[in-house]
Amino acid sequence: MGSVKYLIPLWVGIFIYTLFSLTRGPVGVSAYNQLSREYDKLSENMESLKRINKELEITKDALMYDKETIAIYARDLGYSAKNERFIRIVGLEGTKKPQVEAGALITAAEPRHISDTTIKIIAFSIGAGLFLCMWIPDFLEHKQTRQKSKKTRKPYAEGPWETAQQADASPFYRREPRASGHPPAGGSHF
Repeated sequence: MGSVKYLIPLWVGIFIYTLFSLTRGPVGVSAYNQLSREYDKLSENMESLKRINKELEITKDALMYDKETIAIYARDLGYSAKNERFIRIVGLEGTKKPQVEAGALITAAEPRHISDTTIKIIAFSIGAGLFLCMWIPDFLEHKQTRQKSKKTRKPYAEGPWETAQQADASPFYRREPRASGHPPAGGSHF
């Protein structure tokens, strides 16, 4: 599992990217829920506008075809017929009809989400951090092993021995001390 374990950070990075994209990304569940709420709000506003439009259509039809309705609206505005007289009382404003509201302008808000670039940076950072957490102990262990082998390495002459310990244990290996402390290069030591 030596080098295979270094694939784990790659898969973790892919998993983090997928998880964030599905939950907080531009087309993730969170953005979808926010858009769904905006759709519901706009649908309610459309129903309200349809209701107001229907009331205004009824009022328009009444003003176009019903003379009594026109007379009532004219009186509210301060007009009178030829045979009518008004008595105005100072201090009273009279009864004004409330005007019908035409509706409110509602615009859909942009959903809040994490950009795709930010998600990639987060996933890469987590993957790289995990890779470093796995690589640093292996690197330090390898470095310590190399230092130990340099300290314990004893030069030995060519022979069937793979390590200095095997050479020292062999009865056929004899080291001749030299001024430099190393055995002579090559040849027989008998």
